[in-house]
Amino acid sequence: MSHHQAFPEPGHDHNSCITNALANAEAHCRKKKARLTSQRRRILEIIWQSHKPVGAYEILEILNTANSRKAAPMTIYRALDFLMEHGLVHRLASQNAYLGCNHPNVAHNSFFLICSKCGRAGEMENDSIDEAIRIGALQNGFKVENQLVEVEGLCPACGPGQ
Repeated sequence: MSHHQAFPEPGHDHNSCITNALANAEAHCRKKKARLTSQRRRILEIIWQSHKPVGAYEILEILNTANSRKAAPMTIYRALDFLMEHGLVHRLASQNAYLGCNHPNVAHNSFFLICSKCGRAGEMENDSIDEAIRIGALQNGFKVENQLVEVEGLCPACGPGQ
């Protein structure tokens, strides 16, 4: 079971999150002989700008505000497909938005904690939840092909003690 914290501490060095994510992505793509083009890299950087999930059209708007050459929605979706295929981002179905993956080089099932107040999302892993889903599916003759668990609530910064 992984014990990394789903939500970073308030006031953490977020620039290091972005720097680490981009370095991990570059290393991962080199290892897999996949092309992390400048556009894909920029989209990943936009996704990592905060710990809030980002929608494709929001990415498009940010990209087109910064560039004189306008990107098309299909370009964004192709880049997002590449980033998901390589485990660099996750798609949160309930938000129809994307969140950067903290550890793309490790096969894992993630669970997402989404703050209903501030909108931040945290990724976590839990072997017990994985096992419960696997056993429950098996008991019902069901073969799990894709697993996405999203839980809404209040993050540590927005929760009861704050």
